[in-house]
Amino acid sequence: MIVTTTNAIESHPAKDYYGIVTGEVIVGANMFRDLFASITDLVGGRSGQYEEVLGRARTQAIEEMCDQCRALGGNAVIGCDIDYEVIGKTGSMLMVSVSGTAVRV
Repeated sequence: MIVTTTNAIESHPAKDYYGIVTGEVIVGANMFRDLFASITDLVGGRSGQYEEVLGRARTQAIEEMCDQCRALGGNAVIGCDIDYEVIGKTGSMLMVSVSGTAVRV
């Protein structure tokens, strides 16, 4: 399935439009990951644990959006937007949401 942030796919015109499709994933940060991330923050560098969780959440959200597209009869998503939001009372959870327009090319 083609997923793009652009509003059209060059040389693949949209034949049918099926509407907005979305995917949302909420992940909680566990205590051990927070501990190792804070150590990384102190000594500098990247937090591989957080990057792994973030990447997995993004992939799952995109897959959920693609599943909705397929269910509507589409084979591509155009105008895809990815958003990240910290949620929860203490900001201990991360929401990844994606949306786009399901089309058949």
